[in-house]
Amino acid sequence: MDRMSYQLYEMMHLAFAPARAATDAMLHAMKNPLNPLHHTSFGRNVAASAELFERMTRRYGKPLFGLDTTVVDGAEVEIVEEVVWSRPFCGLLHFKRLFTGPAPRQSKLLIVAPMSGHYATLLRGTVEAFLPSHDVYVTDWSDARTVPLVDGSFDLDDYIDYLSEIMRFLALDATQTPLHTLGVCQASVPLICAIAAMEADNDPDVPESMVLIGGPIDPRVNPTAVNKLAQQRGMDWFRSHCIHTVPFPHAGMGRHVYPGFLQLSGFMSMNFERHISAHLEMFNHLVEGDGDSAERHRDFYDEYLAVMDLTAEFYLQTVDRVFVRHQVPLGLLRHRGNLIDLKAISRTALFAVEGEKDDISGVGQTEAALDLCANIPAARKRHYVQKGVGHYGVFNGSRFRDEIAPRIRAFATDMESLDRVGTARPHLAWSAE
Repeated sequence: MDRMSYQLYEMMHLAFAPARAATDAMLHAMKNPLNPLHHTSFGRNVAASAELFERMTRRYGKPLFGLDTTVVDGAEVEIVEEVVWSRPFCGLLHFKRLFTGPAPRQSKLLIVAPMSGHYATLLRGTVEAFLPSHDVYVTDWSDARTVPLVDGSFDLDDYIDYLSEIMRFLALDATQTPLHTLGVCQASVPLICAIAAMEADNDPDVPESMVLIGGPIDPRVNPTAVNKLAQQRGMDWFRSHCIHTVPFPHAGMGRHVYPGFLQLSGFMSMNFERHISAHLEMFNHLVEGDGDSAERHRDFYDEYLAVMDLTAEFYLQTVDRVFVRHQVPLGLLRHRGNLIDLKAISRTALFAVEGEKDDISGVGQTEAALDLCANIPAARKRHYVQKGVGHYGVFNGSRFRDEIAPRIRAFATDMESLDRVGTARPHLAWSAE
């Protein structure tokens, strides 16, 4: 029965199609100002009910970043999105800023989005915060159900390889400006592992710095419900309950995946009462005519409810190696047969950022990287805990913009300054000339 869940989900989605069409028609009728019921309490209640039903039964597609402009040095600059590097499971998205005059010399920033169910657009606020100060790139992961079987598999080793390739690609940029990296949540693990592998090979293209935000580097520290679940269930449970086969007519039909709809049910169940309350509040906002509040709800849930499938091999390896066997802090994780030694990292600076109320990666799990990377000089390490924010707030929202992002920008500037005066990374120092 479990193996049929994906097919049943698709059938239920199709079965609701006539009801969605009917409620959508009713919604438009009740919102028509020429309809006398539009101005009544009854009409507003019917319209609110219709909208909530349609939203709760639809499939949310991949959102757009929608970042058309930014402000650099007081001037508005147009932005164009371009894919500058691609593989079957990832495209590297560049937010190219179209300066009317000479472009200012600014460092590159690679934002590594987590492959944990949501699209890279979940980091829209993260990207937006750095557009005025950096040349920004973000990993845009593919939905596994859209990748044909002929394109092969994708596991944790491939994830690490992708990041290494991307960092080498960005190092070839003609501007020769420093590259900084930022890994959010799950992405922190493959990012630090990719840099460790590059350092072990004495690769000249290692980045100037890595910022790890809310990452499970050592899930044994202050374990959360997510960490405990992995320990309690064991790998057999995850294989039998979480892995399904992509059905027809998706391009990836036949591929084994951890479906997005199962991930979403897990996300929702962790804070079920909060989500119920949020939808009730939206209903009240619609009835009361509070359009601004209702629009904020739509914006959040259009993003939150848009989920993607993960390949089974990547998901199971991550659960097993990171959350069950804790191979990263124990120094047992292998990449292509070679041990990942975090002590090999010495040239790339490290900034660990955590949220005080993070219920996904507990406080201390990201900080653990500072001790594990024992050979990074103390002057090139930092740690910061943001008070009053949970997992989402540590990379999005007002406190991220006002408190965390300025600290990350200052960290990048400080690390580059150390290089220019020759106190660190002398063989990779860059000139401002």
